[in-house]
Amino acid sequence: MSRYSAAEIESKWQEAWEKSGIFKAMRDSSRPKYYVLEMFPYPSGRIHMGHVRNYTMGDVIARFKIATGHNVLHPMGWDAFGMPAENAAMAIGGHPKDWTYQNIADMRGQMKPLGLSIDWSREFATCDPEYYGQQQALFLDMLEAGLVARKNAVVNWDPVDMTVLANEQVIDGKGWRSGAEVERRELTQWFFRISSMAEELLDALDGLEDWPAKVRLMQENWIGKSRGLQMSFALTGDSAAPAGFDGIEV
Repeated sequence: MSRYSAAEIESKWQEAWEKSGIFKAMRDSSRPKYYVLEMFPYPSGRIHMGHVRNYTMGDVIARFKIATGHNVLHPMGWDAFGMPAENAAMAIGGHPKDWTYQNIADMRGQMKPLGLSIDWSREFATCDPEYYGQQQALFLDMLEAGLVARKNAVVNWDPVDMTVLANEQVIDGKGWRSGAEVERRELTQWFFRISSMAEELLDALDGLEDWPAKVRLMQENWIGKSRGLQMSFALTGDSAAPAGFDGIEV
């Protein structure tokens, strides 16, 4: 048996797959649909073994579903809209758009030789106007419906990344990415009126039967509905209670 040459054999079949469009998602009502989507990678410019592990697992599922007759949609997205891109661009004296899209091109070139069953015609980045434009439209719809409000609030401020951090992104008083001491600042913030939707959101969780229990619990805790407690304290001492009151209710 001849020696297996990965570089030769892999590139041969990957080229054949690309020419035949074997992973390209097409409308086909005769087959059951299946959607495979992994977490979007941040386009740092280099992939690592964590990327290989993540997308290999998705690849196995996608290939299994293709082999069992499913019409699989397996797209690719890039988590490419954030402060790190702007900070990196300032550090090198370029434009964040150029820096980001060059990194995406580099990482795409590193990922394609892995032979993943991704439909690269369905690729997008969250910094594409076609993507964030839809998010902005959705935000405006929520604003018009009264589900969004603006007010001042004290936040965690990272003086290096120059951005607001969630509590989970502050570790021992420092920014999770920059390592800088986090400051407490009062800034104007947008708020979603989650409390007014809490009951509806919690009820909807019951319908997510195929979601892991720990994920549903995290969502329930994030929604954070609070029922509170009502109690009554009896009055003691010489002072008489006001008429109609047996105690103080809180």
